[in-house]
Amino acid sequence: MEKHQKIISPKIKISEEVLIQELLAKKPSALEYLYDNYSAALFGVIIRIVKSEEVAQEVLHDIFMKVWNNFSAYDAGKGRLYTWLVNISRNASIDKIRSKEIKKTLKTDLVSDNVHTIDYANSHTLSTDGIGLEKVLDQLPEELRFVIDQMYFKGYTQTEIAEEFNIPLGTVKTRTRTAMRELRALLL
Repeated sequence: MEKHQKIISPKIKISEEVLIQELLAKKPSALEYLYDNYSAALFGVIIRIVKSEEVAQEVLHDIFMKVWNNFSAYDAGKGRLYTWLVNISRNASIDKIRSKEIKKTLKTDLVSDNVHTIDYANSHTLSTDGIGLEKVLDQLPEELRFVIDQMYFKGYTQTEIAEEFNIPLGTVKTRTRTAMRELRALLL
């Protein structure tokens, strides 16, 4: 009887520039690489906003389809690939929770149905520990970290943060700009 050996190839790392070129060339292996290396972090961003594993999986799938079909819209001059993917994920998640479909579901769900939602701590660990974001955010002053957390991980707009937490809108905008500037400096 012939034995079949499975050869396990070492995890291949490719640069962002090469990945971008391969995605532009519509190479399926590039999409696979993108999914393997970015999906866990993006899922973490999505789950913090939509709070449902099933909906988060749906949004994640939609995002990768959107990226594959519209990758030519990516502009490296405006930011890194990961930042672009996070923004797409965040926006798609917010759109999803604001959709009529989700609002209708939320109105009809019983409180007991929410017991099985993913634990906040687990989703927080999934989204930030894998990419080291938690350590970077910890370097920000509390008021800046708060605004970033509310916007990028909980799906609030600047106006919603101002209204919900009784902070002047100008202050929220200033803190957002300052936080982004400090994050950029920390990451470069």
